[in-house]
Amino acid sequence: MLTKGDCSIMQIVTPRFGVLEIEENSLITFPDGLPGFDNCKRFKLLHEDVAEPKVLWMQSLDEPEVVISVIDANLLGLHYQLALSDAESALIQYTGGQDVILLLTLTRDGDGNKIQANTQSPIVLNAASRLALQKSGVRAEIVFTNE
Repeated sequence: MLTKGDCSIMQIVTPRFGVLEIEENSLITFPDGLPGFDNCKRFKLLHEDVAEPKVLWMQSLDEPEVVISVIDANLLGLHYQLALSDAESALIQYTGGQDVILLLTLTRDGDGNKIQANTQSPIVLNAASRLALQKSGVRAEIVFTNE
């Protein structure tokens, strides 16, 4: 592990993105892992080098072959009113004043022609602590705008 000032830098070799140098303080941590990826707890959010990227990739540092495509729920016009339990709030160190980002996982259908967002299990990311969890069984309010 390298250091750059006060920040540690890790190197990871990934099948999709090649060699990445990642600042340790930029990681997102899922203390309980993700459903189906229990051993994957540390991720780095990656995106295309464009001004306003739409799709992001969560690259696992624990299993480099695992990459999960995600999108900000706001970009799809989805609005959530979530209630976190005390245990969930403690898990991501959410005390009510921090910014929370809701990400939706993306998958392709069987033919690979359509991309679908998992709207019922958003990823809840506390931007301040960089801790996250996936909350299952929720409903989104879909808002259509004509701008």
